[in-house]
Amino acid sequence: MSRKKNFFAGPSVLPVEVLEELHEQILDYEENGFSIIEASHRGKAFDKLYHDCLGKMRDLLKIPDNYSVFFLGGGATLQFAMIPMNFLPVGKTADYVKSGAWSNKACDDAMKLGNVRIAFDGKGSNYSSLPDPEKLSVPEDSAYLYLCSNETIGGIEWQQWPNTGDVPLIADMSSDIFSRPVPVEKFAMIYGGVQKNLGPAGATFIIIRNDMLDRIPEGLPVYLDYRTHAESDGLYNTPPVFSIWAVKLVLDWIENMGGVKAMQERALLKAGILYNVIEQSEGFYRSPVDPSFRSNMNIVFRLPTEELEAEFIKEAGLRDMLGLKGHRSVGGCRASVYNALPVSDVEELARFMEEFAARNK
Repeated sequence: MSRKKNFFAGPSVLPVEVLEELHEQILDYEENGFSIIEASHRGKAFDKLYHDCLGKMRDLLKIPDNYSVFFLGGGATLQFAMIPMNFLPVGKTADYVKSGAWSNKACDDAMKLGNVRIAFDGKGSNYSSLPDPEKLSVPEDSAYLYLCSNETIGGIEWQQWPNTGDVPLIADMSSDIFSRPVPVEKFAMIYGGVQKNLGPAGATFIIIRNDMLDRIPEGLPVYLDYRTHAESDGLYNTPPVFSIWAVKLVLDWIENMGGVKAMQERALLKAGILYNVIEQSEGFYRSPVDPSFRSNMNIVFRLPTEELEAEFIKEAGLRDMLGLKGHRSVGGCRASVYNALPVSDVEELARFMEEFAARNK
């Protein structure tokens, strides 16, 4: 079959090698006589797969030993509520950076559960910029500082991290995890849905520093208490088996490609190709994002008119380039260039962008 060029923001493109492995093993997993998605999550086959996956995550991200790593269901959105339920006690205040759609939704949920202070609100710039991480002030008595490392809708990404001292730093890294090295030790918690850079939708990875578990109040519903999952190694209930299997294969692929540093080089190359076309277009294409914080995963851009944007998206579709329409809340165009997207697909999009601009200036 001829593969389309997949620029969707999520669920997103997966490595062909991973899809082929899933196809080959779906009926008979490693000659066990059953599919892994039929296997007991308490059995030997899944136990090995699961712990190999967690071990691979630890190795590739260099996660310290004093962190727990596991998967949950519910998508990243469930964490918007779980985080304040676990870490925002009565009488304390948490700080949130409102940088776009996803951090705003997390903030909205936290406000329903406790006291929230806004450390930064990008509304004035239409969420096109971020605060200087070195100047972001967080009170010492804050329960935690929350941020989203990469806003897929607005195409904005933290390039450096704030120094929060003893205040726990919590980050949603759904859309850029494994696209670059992360100093995990700076964070009290990192989490994200896997459906951008790690696998098919269905699982949410949790990386949490163990001392944070001591802050959790008693009386939470069992599933909504992080201690439940840390103590059971993420196997308190049936995990999202298929998604985790795919994540393990994607992690193998990342390792074979050279690891997280190689993914960073790949991300910078692909994003650079498209940003260069935008900058060289003499204003035909324009990025609404502050250059200091442009995402290397989600490149958003506008054309001179909405009519031209519609025509651009239509013509791109005829050339087998999918997913270039911007999010319905902001319009415009967006090219998501996650780890698995081939460089050649980005190069073809760049050529089309140049050609389209030449014809329509």
